[in-house]
Amino acid sequence: MSEILTFSTDELTPGRDAVLENQGIPPGKAVSAEIEALCSAALGLLVKVAAPAGILREVSAAEFEAVYEGEGQNEPRTPVGEVFPQAENLALFAVTIGQRVSREITERFGSNDPALGAMLDSCASAAADKLAGVAEGRFVDTLARGGRMSSDTRVLAYSPGYCGWDISGQRELFEFLSPEQVGISLRESHLMEPLKSVSGVLIAGPKGIHDFRAAYPFCSGCRTHGCQKRSGAAFAE
Repeated sequence: MSEILTFSTDELTPGRDAVLENQGIPPGKAVSAEIEALCSAALGLLVKVAAPAGILREVSAAEFEAVYEGEGQNEPRTPVGEVFPQAENLALFAVTIGQRVSREITERFGSNDPALGAMLDSCASAAADKLAGVAEGRFVDTLARGGRMSSDTRVLAYSPGYCGWDISGQRELFEFLSPEQVGISLRESHLMEPLKSVSGVLIAGPKGIHDFRAAYPFCSGCRTHGCQKRSGAAFAE
């Protein structure tokens, strides 16, 4: 059975550092008063126009294996392919901040206000990522209520289009999860609509299963190594 997720303003709103990092400004770096004001304005606009929503559904390992295989275009070895068989619990999810935010971004660029448009875009991306983190927390709560958590359990999200899981995997994910219930659809390109949405699998298991080295062939083309940062794993030499 699927669970429809709703979110509070606090759960939606990203932190200042996360927004500025999407602008290429490292956390802790001093910025001008103009940039601070622009960031505040964009966050205020985000809260005003966003309509966050989400959906979550637990799946068995066999069910997720079929979703993960998708159209057969994954890399031969991927973190997801090696982590999920070790999972204790799995859930598919999709979250969005809504369509109106994307329209506001487009309108700002078209109305000679590109600075606010760019900052709002950074806010929206950070907000979508934050909602994915909230979905992780909701799954943790579900597992805890059912006595399925231990002190060593860690829940992390993995998404099609990253770390060797081909973006075409979205097709099977959508067929199983039906995110259309919360206003998320899939384009022919496998990108989601609204664009500021995140989908994937929540993998729950012992913390150690998420500790993998960035030594896969596709890792050399990754600029952020975000998976390593969030899991605390070491980088490959």
